[in-house]
Amino acid sequence: MKIKIIKKDVYEVLSKLQTIAGRKTNLAITTAVLIKTSNSGINIISTDLETGFIGFYPAEIESEGKIAINAKKLFEIIKDFPGEEIYINEIDNFWIEILNKNNVNYKMAGMNPEDFPGIPDVENIEYFDLKSSVFKDMIEKTTFIPGSTEEKRAHINGIFFEKLLEEGVNKLRLVSTDGSRLAKVDYEYENVSGVPEEPGIIISKKGLGDLYKFLETEENIKIGYNSTNFVLKKEKETVIIRLLEGNFPEYKYIIDIKDSFNIIIERQKLLMMLKRMSIFTTDNFKGVIFNLEKGDLLVSSTNPELGEAKENLQINYELDSLEIAFNVRYFIETLNVIEDNNVNLMLKDEKSPCLIEGEKNKNFLSVIMPMRI
Repeated sequence: MKIKIIKKDVYEVLSKLQTIAGRKTNLAITTAVLIKTSNSGINIISTDLETGFIGFYPAEIESEGKIAINAKKLFEIIKDFPGEEIYINEIDNFWIEILNKNNVNYKMAGMNPEDFPGIPDVENIEYFDLKSSVFKDMIEKTTFIPGSTEEKRAHINGIFFEKLLEEGVNKLRLVSTDGSRLAKVDYEYENVSGVPEEPGIIISKKGLGDLYKFLETEENIKIGYNSTNFVLKKEKETVIIRLLEGNFPEYKYIIDIKDSFNIIIERQKLLMMLKRMSIFTTDNFKGVIFNLEKGDLLVSSTNPELGEAKENLQINYELDSLEIAFNVRYFIETLNVIEDNNVNLMLKDEKSPCLIEGEKNKNFLSVIMPMRI
C-alpha cells in the first residue's frame, strides 16, 4: 500500500479515536487503527470490541492495500508532522514508512491487518434523522452520571434509550442512574420517521462518550439500532456501539412523587452556595444537611477532620420544618447541566428523593436519593 494524505483531513479523527484505541482489551491489535484503501480515499477503522468506528477520508492512492498501525504513535507522528502532505508506504513484514518529500522519515512496526477484528454489518438497520445538537445535549445531560469499573450491572454502566408516547406527545428518552441518583432527558418530536418500535435498549456510557466526540453542533445525523447494536451515521463516519445485555429498572415510579411540595430557587445562587458548602466534604464526609424552615433554607456541612460551614438562603417555603441530607456533589453536577435561571425542587419528607428540574424547561429531570443523617 502506498498513499498520500493531507494532515488536516485525518488529524482530528485520529485525535478522537485515542480513547477507543487506548482501552485495554484481550487483543493487542485493538491498539491499532486499520487503514484500508478505497475508490477515492481511505477508510480508517477502530474498535475496542464494544465500540467500533469507520470513516472515509480523501487520499491519493498509488497502490492499494491495508495496514494496521498503532493509533497512539500514528497520532503523535501526524500531530507534529511538518507540512500538510504525508506519504504512508507499506514495506515488508508489516513495517510502515511515514515520510514527506524533504527530511522527515519514520519507520515503524505495524501489525497483521488480517488480525483486526471485524466491524458489525449495520446496513440493514432502519435509521431515523435527528439534529446532532439535540442528541449531543441529551448525552451531556445523562453521561455526567458515570459508570463503574467494579459494577457489572448493565443499568449502572449503560443509559436506557427508548421511544414512547406520553400524554399524547411522542418522545425520545435517555435515562441514566448509578443507584443513588437518576437523570432523565426527553426530546419531543412530531415527525421522526423510522423510529424503531422495539422496547428500550441499554447503550454503554463509555460508547456514548466516544460517540459524543463526533457530534457537531449544526448537522443532521442518522440513528438506528437492532437487537445487538446502536448506530450513529454521519455523511462519511459511522459509530457502532454494542448494546449491553440486561434489564433496566422500572424507573417511572421513582420520578412520580405523590404529595410532594415544590420550592423554586435561583439556580446560580443555590449552585454557588453548595459549592461553598462542599469545601469541607471528602470521600468519608460527602453529605450536606438541608434544614427547611418557613421562608428559609439552612445548608450546613460538618467534617470533624476539617471543620464546618453554614449558609442561609431565603426561599418560598411555608410548611413544617424538614431536615434532609444529600450528597452535595450530586446536587452540583445536576445544577451544572440545567440551563434555566430557576430550578424547581420537589420534596416530600426526609426519606424520599428530591426531584430537580428547570422552572420552565421540563424535558430534563434529576432524582437524588437522600442520605442518612
